[in-house]
Amino acid sequence: MFIRVIQGRATNPPGIRRDLGRWQRQLAADADGWLGSTTGITDDGWSVTVVRFASEAQARRNSDRPEQREWWRDASQHLARVVVHDASKIHLDQDGGAEEAGFVRVVQGHSDDLARMVRASPGQEALAGDAPHILGMTVAEHADRPGDFTQIVYFSSEQDARRLEQEPPIEAEEPAQENHRGPMADLRSFDLRDPQMLSPPDVPTY
Repeated sequence: MFIRVIQGRATNPPGIRRDLGRWQRQLAADADGWLGSTTGITDDGWSVTVVRFASEAQARRNSDRPEQREWWRDASQHLARVVVHDASKIHLDQDGGAEEAGFVRVVQGHSDDLARMVRASPGQEALAGDAPHILGMTVAEHADRPGDFTQIVYFSSEQDARRLEQEPPIEAEEPAQENHRGPMADLRSFDLRDPQMLSPPDVPTY
């Protein structure tokens, strides 16, 4: 899997939503290897779109299509301070996400030991047992800066996400686990309260 994260300040939220819908209607059918997208706008006006392809080569071929370039010229007019992160190293829990998610949190940052952080992620059994309201999780390692990442967490609802924040942390069973996630820095969080899940026909949304 290959992921492209596109984010920026939404200068015209209705406009970017409209163009995303137009892409789904007019361009999605011919986007070879496209697996689906998660998109939303935060309360303070940041637009975040996570696009998934089966491979990097297919994603780049899609970007090179004339109709894709034309669409992006129009859509990007509704965004400022645009940043794009490409990721070919992807880690999934619970198949990554869920079409029925009612709330999505996107967290970005840097970890000095990203591999260790990923190994310590909850895993499917833990997500299903200890935190059933977490429907899935994806970690994408940024290709341009080693250690930088985007984590996408899919919740059943915003209420469940807030409830999880208030729960006391589970104590580590062994002292060696206390710092199992390693140091993280430059953390930034985007809460998508009304996420849109786009997917091609007969393809599961992750």
